[in-house]
Amino acid sequence: TENRNIFGKKLEPFRKKGKLPAVLYGPKEKARPIFISLKDFKKIWDEAGESTVIQLNLGDTKKEVLIQDVAMDPVKGEPVHVDFYAVLMDKPIKASISLVFEGISPAVKNLGGILIKVMHELEVEALPKNLPHELSVDISALASFENKISAKDIILSKGVKLISNPEETIALIEAPREEEAPASEEKIAFEEIEVVGKKEKEEEEKTEKEAGK
Repeated sequence: TENRNIFGKKLEPFRKKGKLPAVLYGPKEKARPIFISLKDFKKIWDEAGESTVIQLNLGDTKKEVLIQDVAMDPVKGEPVHVDFYAVLMDKPIKASISLVFEGISPAVKNLGGILIKVMHELEVEALPKNLPHELSVDISALASFENKISAKDIILSKGVKLISNPEETIALIEAPREEEAPASEEKIAFEEIEVVGKKEKEEEEKTEKEAGK
């Protein structure tokens, strides 16, 4: 990293050189603008995500931080700014942990059900060193359309506390959707309507002829 005293539109030339603007802050850390290597950040972000403590080298000092917020370029899909939160290793913190769905649901495989993922992350609280990188959701427990997986069903490591509503549904199985009526049936119905209409028209013409006699 390197200190930064450039802001706003003046940052664009530095981004083109592979330098990512960032800010470091925390409960005992005054907001500090810095530059980091975009290439290095993308690699670390891919491996650690936003719930794993990483060490930020600030030259003469090192800080344990979490990737707190990443601003993305909507066109290029590249990070344009990142916030680092300096954690206190002896103080519990809250974080949103990504859910990873694993296994095969019997209700999907055998009954043709549709897996509905209601949630994709859970909020937990733990000491920084105990924060999980991700949480596993075993969908093999979903054997029928009545089954569902709630937040309370997720196994947490020792020292990790669930903050999200324990009754919140994470995943469930939806019954197969009914197929539309075959085109042949629709054609028959249309032909019946056409025949009835033709018959009524013929009767109407017959009545008019008789009236004209």
